[in-house]
Amino acid sequence: MTPSLRKLALTAHVTSSVGWLGAVTVFLALAIAGVTSKDHQMVRAVYLAMGLTVSYVIVPLAFASLLSGLVLALGTRWGLFRHYWVMIKFLLTALATIVLLMQLESIRYLADAAADPTTSVPVVREAALRPLIHAAGGLVVLLMVQVLGVYKPWGMTLYGRRKQHAQGDTPAAPHRGSTTGTPRWLYVSGTIVIVLVLLFIAVHLAGWGPRGH
Repeated sequence: MTPSLRKLALTAHVTSSVGWLGAVTVFLALAIAGVTSKDHQMVRAVYLAMGLTVSYVIVPLAFASLLSGLVLALGTRWGLFRHYWVMIKFLLTALATIVLLMQLESIRYLADAAADPTTSVPVVREAALRPLIHAAGGLVVLLMVQVLGVYKPWGMTLYGRRKQHAQGDTPAAPHRGSTTGTPRWLYVSGTIVIVLVLLFIAVHLAGWGPRGH
């Protein structure tokens, strides 16, 4: 891409990614308020706000972040599979988007139930724990995505090295955290987050927590 187009894509990606992170943080705060508040009117308002936030803020930002990240990867020398941090960042973003789409039905159910005056608040709350758990897990994943984008750890993949050698490219300038001097805490934190992501997936597949129906 031309420099101006690359900057435009980068601006779109950073804006949508940070906006997604902020929106999920707000969603988590609403989910906690819905579970802990004793004010029934507050609880109903919270779940209505959660439904609107997901449909009109979080989902559009998730797709914008995913697509703009893909454009940046394929339209620049970073590539999609040349560097570990790019590949893992994209996979985590895709995973978070997929799980988000899978949770839309239960979140909309909560919003519809909260809007129905014939449905009691205790009944609504029976389905409220699952979105809260997924919001917390999603926030961890999105924070990891931001860390990867800043520190760029682990260097190039084997495919990237072969591609670079085949094209006769000059190795890119080293980034902090991407050379052999990568701080050990990055590897430790990366391992911890990977374990948390795997647990997050296992919890989702196991269907732990109250269901929306």
